[in-house]
Amino acid sequence: MNRCAQLPTARKWAQPLSLLVAGLFASLPASAADLDGARLGPAWGLPFVGMLLSIALLPLLVPHVWHRHFGKISAAWGAALLLPLAVTAGLPTVGSLMVHTLLSEYLPFIILLTALFTTAGGIHVKGNLHGAPALNTGLLALGAVLASVMGTTGASMLMIRPLIRANDNRRHVAHVMVFFIFIVSNAGGALTPLGDPPLFLGFLRGVDFSWTVVHMLPQTLFMVGTLLALFFAVDTYWYRKEGVLPMDPTPDTPGLRIEGLVNLWPLAAVVGLVLLSGTWKPGIAWDVAGTSLGLPQLVRDGALLLVIAASLWLTPKGVRQANEFSWGPMQEVAKLFAAIFLTMAPVLAMLKAGEAGAFGSVARAVTSESGLPVPWAYFWLSGLLSSFLDNAPTYLVFFNLAGGDPQALMTTLAPTLVAISAGSVFMGANSYIGNAPNFMVKAIAEDRGIAMPSFFGYMLWSGGILLPLFALMTWIWFI
Repeated sequence: MNRCAQLPTARKWAQPLSLLVAGLFASLPASAADLDGARLGPAWGLPFVGMLLSIALLPLLVPHVWHRHFGKISAAWGAALLLPLAVTAGLPTVGSLMVHTLLSEYLPFIILLTALFTTAGGIHVKGNLHGAPALNTGLLALGAVLASVMGTTGASMLMIRPLIRANDNRRHVAHVMVFFIFIVSNAGGALTPLGDPPLFLGFLRGVDFSWTVVHMLPQTLFMVGTLLALFFAVDTYWYRKEGVLPMDPTPDTPGLRIEGLVNLWPLAAVVGLVLLSGTWKPGIAWDVAGTSLGLPQLVRDGALLLVIAASLWLTPKGVRQANEFSWGPMQEVAKLFAAIFLTMAPVLAMLKAGEAGAFGSVARAVTSESGLPVPWAYFWLSGLLSSFLDNAPTYLVFFNLAGGDPQALMTTLAPTLVAISAGSVFMGANSYIGNAPNFMVKAIAEDRGIAMPSFFGYMLWSGGILLPLFALMTWIWFI
């Protein structure tokens, strides 16, 4: 098979990109016309709510329609925001919003995600282990450690396929995927700025790299350790109750061999490029229709595209086929998150407006009568919003609400910064869209024939398991 043929075709990627670039040909102003959250009413959040309800309900109510047309449905919700906005605020504002979303948010997000998806998908563990409870728990623990080194997305993409193969002769495996999302795709990334985008934003704003390790270690050990213990108990129950299938699609083998190790270099390059973009500040930037496009971002994203091409070219023939690698999960994430990024823009603008915005009650709830931040409120509000909004900008909103001074937040207000960090990272596991790897793990598992819980079914798992742990964490650290 021609390696170049593995690249997604322009047609497959056209729909999500067209959703974002449709307004680029409008008359654009010389500077960005940011949405004024103080002037927006709650009704501007309805397209975002509609997008969430579509993801939650349509796969249950009309599965065939959803799986064939989710890209068109996502584009329709994007249009439901952009058309009224064009009428009320004008085409220049719509054009600026489109440019900003495309250049500052969507493209960096999707390029990084594709780089991690591609490089991790080129590493194949040849042979198979038996997916017994002890082994599964060990794999989740390893994934949690890797999550703070290569990010929750990188660790998720690296570990999910071996875990699926190890359990492909199990009758009941949905719980394995759910706990994988809890632990590897979220909680494990809480120790370093490399682990999860919210912490990286804090690093860019001046939070020391080592501060996160020191101050988030107790909460992370509590979450990961408790979840691993709960998983072992649940997995043991199902393993003893249902056993294994008579025929194993990938029989267990005593020896394992890792193929595609050349992808460790591109994977390391991804981590290095992300760090470089946060630490290298040449002060060179270009204004594109009001959106500042810095040289570090251009270098990072351009180099990541080269990393993707290098991974596809260098990976030995047959490794991706052995991994059952396909672009389907990546295409699904690209289409859905294009609409999510667009429709969440007014919601984030209203949050950024603080007490002057439609969600002023949120700003008031995190501040005491004496004017001091309330850590438990920061933990729950940043967390609950991160469950449905992108947790990176949500973190930034609450970081600024708490004063935005990294020196004060790292010292006298350290409990507040811990609360914001913990809420943004841990509670990203509350829903499939709380963190990008959540949805990718779901898509990959379904692509491999695993019946994953529905949107609300997953939230029953997260509500029953995670919310009590968050309540206990609040009592121990944030009151």
